[in-house]
Amino acid sequence: MGTPVQSTPLDQTTSTTNGARARATSPDGTNAFGIEPYFGILGGYDSYDRSTDINGNRSGRLDGAQIEGLIGVNIPLGAVFVGVEGHGARGFGDIRWEYGVRGRGGFRMGDSGLIYASAGYTWTNVLNRRGFDDRKSWVWGIGVEAGPRDIGLGGVTSRSGPRFRLSVETADFNSLRPMAGVIFHF
Repeated sequence: MGTPVQSTPLDQTTSTTNGARARATSPDGTNAFGIEPYFGILGGYDSYDRSTDINGNRSGRLDGAQIEGLIGVNIPLGAVFVGVEGHGARGFGDIRWEYGVRGRGGFRMGDSGLIYASAGYTWTNVLNRRGFDDRKSWVWGIGVEAGPRDIGLGGVTSRSGPRFRLSVETADFNSLRPMAGVIFHF
């Protein structure tokens, strides 16, 4: 008869054969529980629906390309995570600046992948008013991040490496903002 196997919760340390202590880790080798700070650079396009001005006239579309910088932190909780990030975007077109904060949560997938939903608040500074004023609005979004190992480029970087992000957000369901870029962990 063998000795019974005792399972250990993920957040506890376990003894190895040489007496050293090992921490539970996620598939990408990082701690299964802890803090993961990151920053990123994304590009995309923001487009607001037509609006009606004070006189009832329909105005044109408010839109333009954007380049965005962001900084945030994820807190992994085993197979899921929660996090918060702040962002600032420079617009090229009708939108001069856009900045805000959003919380996010979702699932960890594969070696370094994430799938998430986000919600937050954003401020938009409009360059060409055309019936639009500067805006403050709630934002909702969805996104996915995948590391090089998740898309077949495992030899390019270390096990974790940068992540490629694709996301789509909407401000008060009056806009559509697809973005794509790279997230770096530090």
